[in-house]
Amino acid sequence: MTSAEPVPVNAPVITASARAHVNETLDAGWLSGGGPMVERFERAFAECIGVRHAISTSSGTTALHLAMATLELGPEDEVIVPDLTMFACAAAVLYTGAKPVFVDVDPDTGNLDPNLVTLAITPRTRAILAVHLYGHSADMDALQAIADEHDLWLLEDAAEAHGARYRGRRCGGLGDLAAFSFYGNKIISTGEGGMLTTDSDALATRARSLRDLAHRPGQRFVHDKLGYSYRMGSLQAAVGLGQMEHLAEFLAHKAWMATRYSESLKAIPGLRLPLTRDWAEHVHWMYTLRVEPPFPLSREQLRRALAQRGMDTRDCFQSCAQQPLIRERLGAQPRHPNAERWAADGLYLPSGLALTAAQLERVCAAIHDLAG
Repeated sequence: MTSAEPVPVNAPVITASARAHVNETLDAGWLSGGGPMVERFERAFAECIGVRHAISTSSGTTALHLAMATLELGPEDEVIVPDLTMFACAAAVLYTGAKPVFVDVDPDTGNLDPNLVTLAITPRTRAILAVHLYGHSADMDALQAIADEHDLWLLEDAAEAHGARYRGRRCGGLGDLAAFSFYGNKIISTGEGGMLTTDSDALATRARSLRDLAHRPGQRFVHDKLGYSYRMGSLQAAVGLGQMEHLAEFLAHKAWMATRYSESLKAIPGLRLPLTRDWAEHVHWMYTLRVEPPFPLSREQLRRALAQRGMDTRDCFQSCAQQPLIRERLGAQPRHPNAERWAADGLYLPSGLALTAAQLERVCAAIHDLAG
């Protein structure tokens, strides 16, 4: 074991402006949702993404579920989901009673493969969920063309893509609805929290109602629909607003991190570094690499060796289709080789906003040493 200070996989930066907004909120006596700080955060976020509406929520998962509920998905419906993603995507579909239909991913980016999406559409398909994996945008024009041809909703999971762009447009403003997460490891963090974005006035109105228990308009405590208590608190919104004011420098730090990692590691045989398609402005939420022969260690051996040196890493997501819950609920699922390969050999390196140059160089030096 190393005696050097550990290098966390992700550590947040809490800005002075976030602290100031929290104190402002406390001084005003606002703790719950619905206050002026929540409204300010929503307006700032909508302006950043370039959409008409941003609806804050208590988490990224509740934002995903709220999107599904807003579209009134139910037991007769299917939603296409990439097999390589956080399980919250599948869970949000299951919450509505609908069925997630898993599709394999592009072997290079890990994002939904549009060519395979077409093959998965059935008469029950209602929506496609595109995930901008690890901060790299999905091929939204191709997916939108499929959605238009088959009269489907196109949703985005932009939880890992704060500030990312697709052909110059911000992720989160490309589909009918998009969900963001502000969990502690995200580029913009409120500790816990999420956001739903849309350009549709009708969808925004429905989402806001469902988020707050669906009180009947003009008759509070009268409920015609089943709603949810998914509000974001004012303190979380205050932190988020303060973090938003530093988004440009956060993205610059992520770009520096990715460039430095790539420069240092590109010559090591057996490490497949992140690939960026021409359409994407990749924000590298996490710096993700693949460990393959002829690298002398397996992914797990590399992870353990780095851990012994005090350097924290994480595996890539596991196949959703092969999760025990999915097999129990939906039966045996098709195998998706690209997603399963990412799950088997992918990991991400320390990538937080607090990562220092000295820490990054330690990680790179350790990998070079282990490469022999």
